[in-house]
Amino acid sequence: MRTLHKFNGGVHPPEHKSESSSLPIAAAPLPRRLIVPLRQHIGNPATPIVKVGDHVLKGQMIAAADGFISAAVHAPTSGTVSAMEIHAVPHPSSLPDLCITIEADGEDRWTERQPIDYSTTDPDTVRALLRDAGIVGLGGAVFPTWVKLNPGQQKIKTLVLNGAECEPWITSDDLLMRERAAEIVEGIKIMAHLMQPEEVLIGIEDNKPEAIEAMQAACQGTGFAVVAVPVLYPSGGEKQLIKLLTGKEVPSGQRPINIGVLCSNTGTAYTVHRAVN
Repeated sequence: MRTLHKFNGGVHPPEHKSESSSLPIAAAPLPRRLIVPLRQHIGNPATPIVKVGDHVLKGQMIAAADGFISAAVHAPTSGTVSAMEIHAVPHPSSLPDLCITIEADGEDRWTERQPIDYSTTDPDTVRALLRDAGIVGLGGAVFPTWVKLNPGQQKIKTLVLNGAECEPWITSDDLLMRERAAEIVEGIKIMAHLMQPEEVLIGIEDNKPEAIEAMQAACQGTGFAVVAVPVLYPSGGEKQLIKLLTGKEVPSGQRPINIGVLCSNTGTAYTVHRAVN
């Protein structure tokens, strides 16, 4: 059994998990109109590469990454670009932002997709694919994943996958781990291939027994360790989870990479799998 290391502080707010954790993942109905913000990540907003009147397919890039800290944006369904204008967006600032509006054709047709063999592909090519696929951190930071998985000369000793999901009400990671554990693990394999860590630790709060069981089964034979951590907010915070699992503290003003650790969300690993495989 792995030794856990306490962090200072922590609270036990009401969990409110049962309101949604008993429901399976469901596909949302297709709306008639979709308004797609170009700023869906930390860094520069994506640059439009389509124009009004263009017909687009689901998954087609409609805005390219602009600079190093950026990620591409894609059409959520097939249809016609009807506008490219400033629009209200869900952001704490309450400021509007540039968006692309797509009138759905109802066919939901995909653009052509082709998997790659990441094990025989140059790592920088895999990272470029993740950039062009618009993969960002889904734990809340929305930092472009292709940048995070590019540590340069820094050696990563420990790759941490955050499945703690300590916030009240939220159960999306829990359900994803329960229903799609195998796909998450495939994404972790890709991340581990790019980073070459000495160990991979998957931290999950112990109020998610079904997710823990599913992830343990999916990790059989991989060497990845699924670690149950106590329910204590904010155990899902990056620095807190790293302390819990490794005993290491990220110095003030520095990042986990400075102590040889990289932390990513389980939902991000799932999207990495979807993009590559």
